[in-house]
Amino acid sequence: MTTDTSLPRQPQPGGAPGLPALPTGKAEVLELSERYWNPGKTRFWTESGVPLVIGERAGYLLTDMDGHQLVDMHLNGGTYNLGHRNPELVATLVEALGRFDIGNHHFASVARAALAEALVATAPPGLRHVAYGSGGGEAIDIALKSARYATGRRKIVSVVKGYHGHTGLAVATGDARYAEIFLADRPDEFVQVPFNDLEAMGTALAGGDVAAVILETIPATYGFPMPMPGYLAAVKELCEQHGTLYIADEVQTGLMRTGELWAIAKHGVVPDVLVTAKGLSGGLYPVSAVLLGERAGGWLEEDGFAHISTFGGAELGCVVALRTLEMTLRPSTSDRVAALTRLFADRLALLQEAHPDWLVEVRQDGLVMGLVFATPEGAKPVMRELYEHGVWAIFSSLDPRVLQWKPGLLLDDATAHEVLDRLVAAVATTAAAARGAAS
Repeated sequence: MTTDTSLPRQPQPGGAPGLPALPTGKAEVLELSERYWNPGKTRFWTESGVPLVIGERAGYLLTDMDGHQLVDMHLNGGTYNLGHRNPELVATLVEALGRFDIGNHHFASVARAALAEALVATAPPGLRHVAYGSGGGEAIDIALKSARYATGRRKIVSVVKGYHGHTGLAVATGDARYAEIFLADRPDEFVQVPFNDLEAMGTALAGGDVAAVILETIPATYGFPMPMPGYLAAVKELCEQHGTLYIADEVQTGLMRTGELWAIAKHGVVPDVLVTAKGLSGGLYPVSAVLLGERAGGWLEEDGFAHISTFGGAELGCVVALRTLEMTLRPSTSDRVAALTRLFADRLALLQEAHPDWLVEVRQDGLVMGLVFATPEGAKPVMRELYEHGVWAIFSSLDPRVLQWKPGLLLDDATAHEVLDRLVAAVATTAAAARGAAS
């Protein structure tokens, strides 16, 4: 298959339409990125054998600038749930450009109001207001500030190896790797307890001084460990006992990835705050949203200018998000997720049965999957092998034993079987290598 991997056309003389001048070769992009953008990250991927520079992209296919084609099983954390450059979403954005731009964050807006109404209509009961950001970290900051406002307390409890973003407050709730480098670790205000440890959570809340517990419904960067039955509901009950708010971080697990629009609904928990981002954008225009109950959203009545975000709830982003939400809620989408869930569950069970000493655990809730390998960094060689054979899936940063395996919501059966065939081959190859190294 021949694919045109050239970048879009250059500007034409006389001001004709076109993009500004862009680098046209992969080597040049890598060199410029290492020099001017992010030296550490650029070198890391090159040295890991994954020197990906995405050129063309459509649906669930990526084409490297060197022509190497990959099925995207990473989706940038669920940003591309509905695929890259989904034609329906592209058409929505193009049409919106005929009427909207970013807008002015100070004033009421058709697009912001419509999206807020739609989000509240889909939300767990009691969530009545929407505050907007431009990304997940900003939205988490809004959620934490809202909890502090509502309770008059400062302390936040999260879980060890959780991840909630890299902005000012969000980074302090996550792993020390991301907080200490910027002197953002504040143990007096941000307490972490082990995931699934209800006793530790109870101890952390017992002082009655915690503003909020913030939990990813399934911790993503930690490798998708599944909450034990009843754990999240019990945490919510503890929060209610101690006057603490429960913040559901649905940035990666929301928007139908588990077969429910909001994964927290599967656990019988009604959160005080719910955060969504990534996939809400349709992969086309950044937008995030914080759904707030009456208590947490009280600041919107008291001082609507208390949080300001120039690009939060950009009107173009809200229009795309409205279409994304509508497409996600279609019966055909939930049917596809259910079919894919069964397909992957069946094939992954057979794969684990074939290599029980290498693929030691399959974690799955809908299309949220983590494949756990036997060695401390076992997912890394599997990732490299998959990359060589045309599949992009990433190891979990905070537990490199785990390969994050995230099919798109609309993936077709033929492609699903193809990526599974390639996974079977990659697991077999890496299992043999691991056994050889151990002998």
